[in-house]
Amino acid sequence: MLEKLEIVKQRFDEVSDLIIQPDIITDQKRYVQLTKEYKDLRLLMDKRESYIEFTDNLSEAEEIISDGSDPEMVEMAKMQLEEAKEGIPKLEDEIRFLLIPKDPDDAKNIVVEIRAGAGGDEASIFAGDLYRMYTKYCEGRGWNVSIVDLNEGTAGGFKEIIFEVSGEDVYGTMKFEAGVHRVQRVPQTETQGRVHTSAASVIVLPEAEEFDVQLDMTEVRIERTTSTGPGGQSVNTTYSAIKLHHEPTGMIVSCQDQKSSHKNLEKALKVLRSRLYDIELAKKQAADSEKRMSMVSSGDRSAKIRTYNYPQGRVTDHRIGLTLYDLQNIINGDIQKIIDELMLAENTEMLKASDDHI
Repeated sequence: MLEKLEIVKQRFDEVSDLIIQPDIITDQKRYVQLTKEYKDLRLLMDKRESYIEFTDNLSEAEEIISDGSDPEMVEMAKMQLEEAKEGIPKLEDEIRFLLIPKDPDDAKNIVVEIRAGAGGDEASIFAGDLYRMYTKYCEGRGWNVSIVDLNEGTAGGFKEIIFEVSGEDVYGTMKFEAGVHRVQRVPQTETQGRVHTSAASVIVLPEAEEFDVQLDMTEVRIERTTSTGPGGQSVNTTYSAIKLHHEPTGMIVSCQDQKSSHKNLEKALKVLRSRLYDIELAKKQAADSEKRMSMVSSGDRSAKIRTYNYPQGRVTDHRIGLTLYDLQNIINGDIQKIIDELMLAENTEMLKASDDHI
């Protein structure tokens, strides 16, 4: 373990030196990558210090016990030995997880697209429930949520809503939410009291920086229109809404949330870049046969990942067979316990798949 950590320390020293070099600071892409790497390596350095302390304490305690000349010291050494023996395996596990190569996209902000699926009005209402659930969760994490575009349902909720989330390690946390979510409950419009099943799909895209995707603006047609829906006269009468047509892919992105045309354009370009980046990522993963697709965050948008059953107050995540009877708190944003279990499952899976066991 120490040999492995010594290699990490060499890289940490190298990165520490690089991030203060003037030519690195002026290269934005390289600087961002290195500062993220520095942060991750700093964590490992702290664990390395604790690990060295434990192993030194272990050796010292064994020496005192084998000498045996001072009974009082021997008693203290036995406690020190016990503490080290207990702490080392736990610390080794933590270090093993930290040594798993990180997905560079994990630190990115995200664009989330929620779309009502089968189930008519009830699916739109459920899409609205999911949006509120994520908003509450993100606010609880201190992340910023900003709507890009929405299309309201006829009986409430949304046929579609697109929003961006910015904060720390957002994609690494929220990527597990991508897939089809199902709800089983009695709709408000149902007079017979029968349980209906509706669905909504959630797409989570890592937000692409300008240097991730080289967007050729000659291939983008910009359409400016007046906003529709609620917003008052200032929004609805000015040509502030933006619709982007990406000619090579036929992709269309709309944004009408901001009163300023410039801000709407900025947001729409972020979504367009993120969608194009997602396409490139999918191609890369398909081409790289050695890249193992995770069972937990496979990116398969048609996969049914979770069911919210109201009559039983139950939420089931089908990927890891997790069932929690805590629907009300979960739908109110308390999804951290589900995410923790999914992260643990993925880390365990990656650890098993890693040939480079320590």
